[in-house]
Amino acid sequence: MSTVAKLILFIGTCWKLNLAGALEFRLSFFLSAGMMVLNNLVWIFFWGVYFQRFSIVNGWHLQDIMMMWAVSAGGFGIMATFFGNANRLANMIATGQLDTYLSQPKPVLLHVLISRMSVAAIGDVLFSLLIFGWFGNKSPEGILKFILALLISTLIFLFFIVAVNCLAFFIGNAEGLSFQLFNSILAFSTYPTDIFKGAGRLILFTVVPAGFISYLPIGLLREVELPYFFAALGVALGLSVGGTCLFYWGLKRYTSGNMMSIDAARVFNKCPAS
Repeated sequence: MSTVAKLILFIGTCWKLNLAGALEFRLSFFLSAGMMVLNNLVWIFFWGVYFQRFSIVNGWHLQDIMMMWAVSAGGFGIMATFFGNANRLANMIATGQLDTYLSQPKPVLLHVLISRMSVAAIGDVLFSLLIFGWFGNKSPEGILKFILALLISTLIFLFFIVAVNCLAFFIGNAEGLSFQLFNSILAFSTYPTDIFKGAGRLILFTVVPAGFISYLPIGLLREVELPYFFAALGVALGLSVGGTCLFYWGLKRYTSGNMMSIDAARVFNKCPAS
């Protein structure tokens, strides 16, 4: 079996085990996923009420807003479902939890990311498919464009979050900062890009690249705007390469938490003195 085939088998096995672990508590699994779907539907309800009074928002129609939510929720849901450790990376670096992965003959970043699954995020994926089935263009071309939009959204979410969490290699505990930046990209990716002007719009396409996600319904799904499309694709690929390189650069600075020694010390301290 080739190295690539073994890696694919390894990834599939990790995802299978993650899902099996989540399904061990089926009621909790269905409640978590179901509540996430309901949470997103509440926002859809508010947008629906808004468009009953105003038919357009800076050139955005109701279908555009719905597809923005489908792309944003779907991209985040895929990221958190299949690469669930991305948002915990800063804490793992600060507390020395990478030791386990460094001792195994697998790509460290990949192994870390796929070792956990967010159960609630499965609800985001289901919600995304539900909204696309309701409002999306279900022609072969429309489906392919939606899949491409989800891929771009997933890559931007994943590697932006990886990059900001890797700050923990350089500044210590960056969990709070990475959490704030994560909330920023998640929040701004669910608002029409064209409502932001000036410096705010510039930030959405540079510091926090949420604009490349939220504009996908206009620049790809409604009509392919080539400058924007190539820019979004370039940002997704650039973040993928940059986030990966930043992780392995930071890994050279990583100081082991020596978790085995810590655990051994705890056991020793509990033992009665001889």
